[in-house]
Amino acid sequence: MHFSLSEEQNILYNTAREFGEETIAPNAIEWEKKEEIPRKLLKEAGTLGLGGIIVSEEDGGSGMSRLDGTLVFEALAMSCPSVSSFISIHNMSAWVISKRGDQALKEKFLKNIVSFDDVCSYCLTEPGSGSDAAALKTKATITNEGYSLNGSKSFISGGGFSDLYVVLCRTGDQTPNGISMVLVENGQTGLSFGKKEQKMGWKAQPTAIVQFDNCSIPAANLVGEEGDGFKYAMEGLDGGRLNIAAASLGGAQKAYEIAKSYSKERSAFGKPISKFQSIEFKLADMATQLEAARLFLRSAAWKLDNSKPDATVSVAMAKRLVTDVSFEISNTALQILGGYGYLEEYGIEKIVRDLRVHQILEGTNEIMRVIIARAILSE
Repeated sequence: MHFSLSEEQNILYNTAREFGEETIAPNAIEWEKKEEIPRKLLKEAGTLGLGGIIVSEEDGGSGMSRLDGTLVFEALAMSCPSVSSFISIHNMSAWVISKRGDQALKEKFLKNIVSFDDVCSYCLTEPGSGSDAAALKTKATITNEGYSLNGSKSFISGGGFSDLYVVLCRTGDQTPNGISMVLVENGQTGLSFGKKEQKMGWKAQPTAIVQFDNCSIPAANLVGEEGDGFKYAMEGLDGGRLNIAAASLGGAQKAYEIAKSYSKERSAFGKPISKFQSIEFKLADMATQLEAARLFLRSAAWKLDNSKPDATVSVAMAKRLVTDVSFEISNTALQILGGYGYLEEYGIEKIVRDLRVHQILEGTNEIMRVIIARAILSE
């Protein structure tokens, strides 16, 4: 087994990191206050091929592997975990359209999504069905034109901002087999949005309820087969969990670097605080945790790329471990800086706020434990 990255992968990582350092990092706090990522930035990401990272080259995407994708999102998150995660969600939406949409659907939507001329949101969670995604109630009733959609989706990144919404809805019975996936275009009659949610972190990306009131959807906007939507959603979540873990890792890496640098410069009792064993041990543990998390994440991505039978459970393990460890590292980094870590200008408090939600979304870490437990107990 090879543990080193290829020359192409190193170039990919460095390109994404440089892009983040030059275009994202200097503006991250400002975008937080405005609660919106500029369209110009997203289009710049599109020119680098970051709008369709996992989309096949045949469909106009970059054709990268899942492992490649984790490198990109880790690198981008070193500048801002919120922006990196928003780009990840867009990519998860692009991938499922490419993977499961018919040719007509792909020809209609994919070009603009991959270029980031259009921004795409993923609508699964509902006010009454978070972890129990199969219990969703948003319903699509068959009409002469296609479907009439009624219901609401909560915690939607890009709600009211995006151009296209990938929506999971019920077209059949109350089982997972009664769920389908449709695309809803912004401006469609019956589509509306709640106010921007005021969040602890991820402030740069607008988040809102997405509401459907007799929203008319053309039959051609069905993704794949009717009744297979839940299966498609679960397929997409494996990749989404890797990406969120990668964004956590990038944020934690940045927090560690800030803390390490600070510990060498800050003096107390006549010497740099990096010379105190309590700080040395913290930094040693942080470096070890980062290395372990990174190797575990890349192993899970490799398994998903190679369709290994334990890929899904490995992804769940990686998502749980990496997001928990990354939050712990960033919180420890804040502690090393003491009062300064609590201040906006040092950058760590934002990382702590942004990474906290990674333990919740794309399946809570409690749900990851359920997936893991069921797998190991069935052996």
